[in-house]
Amino acid sequence: MPTIRDLVTALRRRDGIDAAIVLGRDGLLIDGTSNGALDPEGLAAHVPPMALAAVEMGLASQRGDFGLMVLEYSGGSVVVTSLSPDALLLVLLRPEANLAALLFELRRHRSQLSALV
Repeated sequence: MPTIRDLVTALRRRDGIDAAIVLGRDGLLIDGTSNGALDPEGLAAHVPPMALAAVEMGLASQRGDFGLMVLEYSGGSVVVTSLSPDALLLVLLRPEANLAALLFELRRHRSQLSALV
């Protein structure tokens, strides 16, 4: 059975991925890998307020539970997805990365990913 480490390693091997980080909803790093210029623990600490805002938007808009968000910046995209009630996945992509393929895979394998945490 694959592990969280296998997940982050597989994601980092994809073209255009700068970081793959699994974190608790409290912002503490569970596992992650990034290019040398990025600090996985520092990145993980920024995610909980964004996820909380997404949860609150889901409640206010009557859209249900938070599943996934994509943020686009001039230097690339950020994907945050819920793995479980206790864990999130953060993926940083460069502009040339295939965002659509990543989103498809995350949605397709959501239940298998949730089983890892």
